[in-house]
Amino acid sequence: MEVQNEIKIEKRGDVTLFDVSGNVNRFSEPFFKDAYDQVDSQGTRKILLMFHEKIYINSEALKVLIQLLAETNKNQQQVGIVGLSEHFKKIFRMVGITKFAKIFDSVKEAMESLAGSAEGSG
Repeated sequence: MEVQNEIKIEKRGDVTLFDVSGNVNRFSEPFFKDAYDQVDSQGTRKILLMFHEKIYINSEALKVLIQLLAETNKNQQQVGIVGLSEHFKKIFRMVGITKFAKIFDSVKEAMESLAGSAEGSG
């Protein structure tokens, strides 16, 4: 049985953390869209997507993520991604997600990089 998606939103300074739980698939789109619309309307400039290494992300979910990241890029928002297994880091690089977001090895590293970066760069 698949785990229901949930995205918990947490504000840490000027970085907004999306804590993503559950497997990510085509049914995840409304969860990501709702979370993004909520923080975008609040003027969020820096977003950190935190996945958990044991989750599964299928090809439909990659499309959802690319659409979300294209929107953040259009809005000049910075995005970091953390918590991916080595397998998914490789896939994210192969499909071009790293053109829109930087992958980090830890939340600490991501928070330091995003918090220390200038608005609109990245």
